Amino acid sequence: MIALVRMRLAGLLRTGRALAPLLAGLVVLGTLYGGGRAQPDEAYGVSAVVLFPVLAWQTKILLDVEPDVQRRLAQVTVGVARERLAGFVAVGVAALVVVAVALIFPWLVGGVTGPVEPEHRSIPVGLALGLWAHLLAVPAAVALGALASRASAGGAAYGVAVLTLGGVGAVVLGLSDSVAPWLAPPIMAAARTTAGDAAALTLLGLTGWALAWSTVVVGGYLWRRRAQG
Repeated sequence: MIALVRMRLAGLLRTGRALAPLLAGLVVLGTLYGGGRAQPDEAYGVSAVVLFPVLAWQTKILLDVEPDVQRRLAQVTVGVARERLAGFVAVGVAALVVVAVALIFPWLVGGVTGPVEPEHRSIPVGLALGLWAHLLAVPAAVALGALASRASAGGAAYGVAVLTLGGVGAVVLGLSDSVAPWLAPPIMAAARTTAGDAAALTLLGLTGWALAWSTVVVGGYLWRRRAQG
């Protein structure tokens, strides 16, 4: 299975398809941090929100790199469950690379600053909350991108619709006055939490919410895969 993970990551790099989400991520991060310096916890919370659709898009691209015939051969070779697990491992590794870039990038461009008021959080606490916000977005973005992939969607129009509705819905339904916030992953709630009162119970609750939402969407992806054959 490790060889299959490496092959899929290599395919993403060698085909040059990794450049599109990478450049998109750098553009949105550059725009975010170009407006001035901010506290790490506040900046990273927003960073996780704007990178959510980029991570989902990158997931779809990586899962779509492999031709259908090659994917079926992989199922025969390593088994259906291990083939699908290898896909999730590959997109997870790629997503963590983006998260690492997102955490380092603002320090390179002077987009964040240390505490300037006594009530502001320290840099280590801000970094920890920022890491949490990004890691919270990863499983939801991976699940959404997988659902939009060719193996699940069966057509480009459906995949684009899933990515668009998922990305926009995560923001709109995540607003503080939303009537159905549970329909979206809690990336907006996480951003508000990093900038506000980040109590341990709140962090735990949002983490459970994100994992539950991702589990449901992954279940939809696996069902679609079975339906598509």
